[in-house]
Amino acid sequence: MLATPAPAPAALPHGHEWVFEVKWDGVRVLADVHAGGVRLSSRNERDVTAAYPELAGLAGLGDVVLDGEVVLLDAGRPSFAALAERMHVRDARRAGALAAARPVTYLVFDVLRHDGHDLTSLPFTARRAVLDSLVLPDHVQASPLYDDGDDLWRVTAAHGLEGVVAKRRDAPYRPGRRSPDWVKAAHRRTRTAVVGAWRPESTGTGRLGAVLLGAPDAAGELRYLGRAGSGLGGSAARTMHDLVDPHRRATSPFVDEVPAVDARGATWVQPLVVVDVLYLARTPSGRLRHPVVRGVRTDTAADPWEQP
Repeated sequence: MLATPAPAPAALPHGHEWVFEVKWDGVRVLADVHAGGVRLSSRNERDVTAAYPELAGLAGLGDVVLDGEVVLLDAGRPSFAALAERMHVRDARRAGALAAARPVTYLVFDVLRHDGHDLTSLPFTARRAVLDSLVLPDHVQASPLYDDGDDLWRVTAAHGLEGVVAKRRDAPYRPGRRSPDWVKAAHRRTRTAVVGAWRPESTGTGRLGAVLLGAPDAAGELRYLGRAGSGLGGSAARTMHDLVDPHRRATSPFVDEVPAVDARGATWVQPLVVVDVLYLARTPSGRLRHPVVRGVRTDTAADPWEQP
């Protein structure tokens, strides 16, 4: 079951029929526990059990299916950048070493099956009561619930957390569906950035599909911020192409190396076009997470590079 985005960042539902959770910055994982074994699967149904050996203690829960978020805490806050090293590991020895050095936490927010009974048709509060009755193993916790969404929104903003999810207390669980009974709102940041390259759509149309963004550092050199494709559909893509393509150059304008996965197929351009960008957070290397281009700016220069 997936949450529906709120119409605006802070536009969470109100009323006693709703309960609220932190929106955790991790990866969604379904834990299927039965016959003394555990299978962890991602949202696209890939088996990720080998990546998180520290969650093997889930086997002691008997017969359950849990839904939750795997996070890796860095200085007390979930860090998607830190978790990225763990997500794709399949070698048992390497996964074990990483788990010993920096174990993940599985924050469970729902129970879909318990002792052979399908719970998905029950209201959220009934499923949550089952979750609260479980004796969870090490590295597994129930995601806390809160009654005041506005207060939680302020607290998550103050502590640099990703956002808030509102859930109807009487809602059933609808597997694989995006439901208005769950509403998510994320804290996003904005900045201006300069375009240093464009990439075509992956469909082979030749149309602009993404731009590579940068920011000038104190020495005036362009530092790489990341690739953004969101916000560049339809007329916005055509407008962006018309603005940047006349300023082609043979080499990258970025002083640091652009990852090969981003540079593939890129057309380098003079860094002249400034855009307004919405983004979730920055990685330790300074890259923007989930950048969305909101529009071209002609009234200001790009915000300077700052160490995250």
